[in-house]
Amino acid sequence: MLKETKTEKIPNLLVKIKECIAKGQYRFSNHAFDRGKERFLSLPNVLEILNNGYHEKAKDKWESAFKAWNYAIRGNTINNEPFRIIVSFEDCCLLIITVINLGAKL
Repeated sequence: MLKETKTEKIPNLLVKIKECIAKGQYRFSNHAFDRGKERFLSLPNVLEILNNGYHEKAKDKWESAFKAWNYAIRGNTINNEPFRIIVSFEDCCLLIITVINLGAKL
């Protein structure tokens, strides 16, 4: 069995995310779209978090099925609600994978 080789993580991740947003090169996965609706997270709030949040490196995960890194960005909405957004990249496009409300009461 061949050992899978992970690709290098993207250096300057937050810069790349901001560049993709500025160029309109981003899209939501169906899962992220559904979770965003469930968690009342609007597009302006997603963009606020991605533009002004910070990279939670310890939450990054290699997804062998897609041969890509998933990156965790943590930040607050315009109304100061804490969220984590998981993103990846496909070609030169930012893929928003899911949104997690960190302030939700269980």
